[in-house]
Amino acid sequence: MQMDSIPLLAKKFSAIWPLLDERTRRIMAANEAMGLGYGGVSMVHRACGLSRKAIVNGIQEIEEGALPLAGRIRRPGAGRKNLTVSDPALLVALDDLIEGGTRGDPESPLRWICKSTRTLAAELCQQHHPISYVRVAQLLREQHYSLQSTRKLEEGEDHPDRDAQFRHINNCVKRALVAKRPVISVDTKKKELVGNYANAGQQWLPAKQPRKVKGHDFPGPEVPRAFPYGIYDLGRNAGFVNVGTDHDTGAFAVASIRGWWRFEGRQLYPDADTLLITADGGGSNGSRLRLWKLELQALADETQLALSVCHFPPGTSKWNKIEHRLFSFISSNWRGEPLQDYQTIVNLIAQTTTAKGLKVTCRLDRRKYPTGRKVSDEEMTRVNLKRNTFHGDWNYVIRPNS
Repeated sequence: MQMDSIPLLAKKFSAIWPLLDERTRRIMAANEAMGLGYGGVSMVHRACGLSRKAIVNGIQEIEEGALPLAGRIRRPGAGRKNLTVSDPALLVALDDLIEGGTRGDPESPLRWICKSTRTLAAELCQQHHPISYVRVAQLLREQHYSLQSTRKLEEGEDHPDRDAQFRHINNCVKRALVAKRPVISVDTKKKELVGNYANAGQQWLPAKQPRKVKGHDFPGPEVPRAFPYGIYDLGRNAGFVNVGTDHDTGAFAVASIRGWWRFEGRQLYPDADTLLITADGGGSNGSRLRLWKLELQALADETQLALSVCHFPPGTSKWNKIEHRLFSFISSNWRGEPLQDYQTIVNLIAQTTTAKGLKVTCRLDRRKYPTGRKVSDEEMTRVNLKRNTFHGDWNYVIRPNS
């Protein structure tokens, strides 16, 4: 074997090797080995780094005339077989693991764990289906799986009069707006932690300079909370938010409506004798809450307004206008911003605007609203409440006692 020929061969190969594909490298190496005679395979192997087996296969292809067709790198049928071909039971095993995470055998090893691709790959390997987590992800995409989150669509069992109540609310609102009477949608936004806590969402900041907040948001009762109660004026596309610092009670809900009327409503609707309120069926303005109705009576006596109330059916709070016309924009405006103190919350809410001209007023309410207030039957007799003929538990008017 002429060992001194190897550096020359290596130089020869290095000049052209990057320009060749797998097929042409194999054929070129095989042709050089055949020209060198005995020991040529080893010399070419040392010079170009191609395996002896590949060079021998190239020699056989040249001798048998079985060269791959033009445009192909390997002959038909050559190369590693697809995993689903070499292991026909792989897809079945993968599908069983996916389905087993939500139904099927309660003893399924993946029933109560995160079905990540690494976990799936490890379980398949234990079942004698060797596979990498990257290939698991590819197979899942090929089988039309995708990463998805849950969607809030199911609302439980529908009330039989749900649609009829929607039509009733719609008709009441239309009549009031045509008559230029005030119509408000009310609700409490979810309570917020006050302090240096994480707030969902992202905001533009200098690269690699994120806001640093506390690592845990499981505070005790000593950490202050904010209770934003919103009033959305449907006729003016305007919002009024009363940020409470104590508790979200029926008294707080009506105090927020009273604040809106004092600061804005009576100036905007000086001739109004009726106020239409659309509200959820639960919470501090729930249809069954006695304190809510007792406080509304006090508001009616004070303002001399007939307060007409329409509650949405159970489980349909997202249809309340205030949810997607006011609260959603507030959440978007303060996304990623820690709510450091009450003044920060008030400022962020007041700065909320939209392309369609939404304007928001916000005030801070530090008054106390104790929980556990019981309303007696005697107090309820003083509530001048008239129920509608259609679902009087959801639709009623509270008029001034005077």
